[in-house]
Amino acid sequence: MATRLGIDSSIVNKLGADHQELFFAIKAEFDTSDIRLWTGKDDLTISSETYTGAGTLLAISSIEDDKEVTSNGVNISLSGMDSTVLNFALTENYQNRPITIFLGYQIAGTNEVAGTITMFKGRMVTLSIVDNPEGSTVSIDCENRLTDLDKPSHFRYTKESQEFLFSGDKGLDRVASLQDKEILWGRTSTGSGVSGGKQDMNNTEGRYPAQEK
Repeated sequence: MATRLGIDSSIVNKLGADHQELFFAIKAEFDTSDIRLWTGKDDLTISSETYTGAGTLLAISSIEDDKEVTSNGVNISLSGMDSTVLNFALTENYQNRPITIFLGYQIAGTNEVAGTITMFKGRMVTLSIVDNPEGSTVSIDCENRLTDLDKPSHFRYTKESQEFLFSGDKGLDRVASLQDKEILWGRTSTGSGVSGGKQDMNNTEGRYPAQEK
């Protein structure tokens, strides 16, 4: 793991240390703003962004990774939340919004980050709120983008699809006209000596240079 591409030197050094101080952090990107939380106390800064400490109130299910190209989802739950988080859960459009889970390393005895690894990056699918006497709990099910490989695409290599995806792009404007177009390859429009690129061996007059004897 320490030699995996994309892991910076600070993480490699931490992996080799005898004592590890790990934490998890999540970044949920909504339309109006982002919610950033981590499994510790007080505030933490990752890539110039502030993450609010949620402590043990933030729970993340196991993140599976194997040799197969498969999509493994993850569940995130937050209990005892404040009105800000509850307002996002009730009013924001959460479906298909990006969410990222980081595994980070702390510098001993401080809230300074030695480095982070992206453990999961996907999209929010479903969100549920459970009320109980101790407070409310928000549970979010997330899916990996690999699930797109199992979904049929409604786009085609046509002018209409290209215009919808990239307005003004004329790269596929002539695709329809190619469907029944006759392409003269290996022969002239009036000749009959060559058809479809294959030589007519019975009619070679004027088509091959004379061979030297």
